[in-house]
Amino acid sequence: MIRCIAVDDEAYASEILATHIRKLPFLELVGTTTNAFEALTLVQEGKVDLVFLDIQMPELTGIQFLKICGNKCKVILTTAYPEYALDGFEHDVIDYLLKPISFERFYKAVQKAQSLFQPPVAESENMALLQTQTAGTDYMFIKGESKNKFIKVSYEDILYIEGLKNYISVFTTDERIITYLTLREMELYLPKNRFYRVHKSYIVAIDKIRMVDGNSIFIKENIIPVGETYREEFFKIIRETK
Repeated sequence: MIRCIAVDDEAYASEILATHIRKLPFLELVGTTTNAFEALTLVQEGKVDLVFLDIQMPELTGIQFLKICGNKCKVILTTAYPEYALDGFEHDVIDYLLKPISFERFYKAVQKAQSLFQPPVAESENMALLQTQTAGTDYMFIKGESKNKFIKVSYEDILYIEGLKNYISVFTTDERIITYLTLREMELYLPKNRFYRVHKSYIVAIDKIRMVDGNSIFIKENIIPVGETYREEFFKIIRETK
């Protein structure tokens, strides 16, 4: 786990980062603060591995923070001002995020951080787990965020699956599970008669589709796009489904 803190003099900005942090199983949110000195104390005490740091803050700027903390933690800068990027990279920051920060851009930045902290072993462990599962069952086990956590997921409960590069989010009827796998790897182990890939980033459960309207699939209140590459075969399946 990478211990993180979000530092921004605007509380709503640090809460957005906190929401992003909570979505990823390898990140642990130590806290959020509008006080750069409070964050600096946590860093100096060795309680934080990665800081999401705003640049323009009263009393102590992000650049001053970098100079003081030195190499005691890794830093990803967050700001609305692109002109500070060079200063940041001169202090060996991992990445430079411009506000408003989308989850996709955030995810790319923390992937860089992850590569510096730990080797990506969990994905291969997850693949090995899938390969050992018995064909013909109506469920699968997915490796969770901790070392010995394995989640039993019934195929009947899966609504759709979203791919995020080396991670997937499995959306079920009552929870969202994030695990180390690519969408292609998950696709190989799902029953072909129940699930179909409709987009480079999505697999859907055919029987959970409430409606198809144009290039949009409706599953409960969620809208899933149909990718151009998958459109013809998907609509063929829909027409043939009875």
